[in-house]
Amino acid sequence: MNVLRKSILIGFTVLGMAAAQAQQTTPPAGRHDAGERREHMQEKMGEMFAKRQAKLHDALKLSAQQESAWATYQAAIKPAAMTGAHPERGAFAKLPAPERMAKMLDFSKQRQTKMEAHLTALTAFYAQLTPEQKTTFDDRSMGGKHGGGHHGGWGGHRHG
Repeated sequence: MNVLRKSILIGFTVLGMAAAQAQQTTPPAGRHDAGERREHMQEKMGEMFAKRQAKLHDALKLSAQQESAWATYQAAIKPAAMTGAHPERGAFAKLPAPERMAKMLDFSKQRQTKMEAHLTALTAFYAQLTPEQKTTFDDRSMGGKHGGGHHGGWGGHRHG
């Protein structure tokens, strides 16, 4: 279970860093504004998430009785839309160091709360799976053999 928590934590950290990096990147003159970039990125990430989940769903070959557990699990882990909760880079840099650290800690606590909710949903769904389905799920999600995170897993490219 500790490995699962670490994998989830690493995943959300990577997501947070990618989102922060994408927000900090400025487009060339005449390109989309920050709101349009964010919206486009959210759309693209949502599509990638849906494709990964559809592949996982197909690979699991869920029974009719398991479908409601799948739907509940999907609703709980669906990525939330990014909001303007993060301060702009310049404004954040102008804060005194203790305030910056306090804000960083607040963001970390928010991520932790989301991860705990995801873990609860995952545990409930996982309990509904057969041993074969658990093996498939383990191999295809959150950094398993076939990945499920970014670019097919934590370590690189999808192999299967």
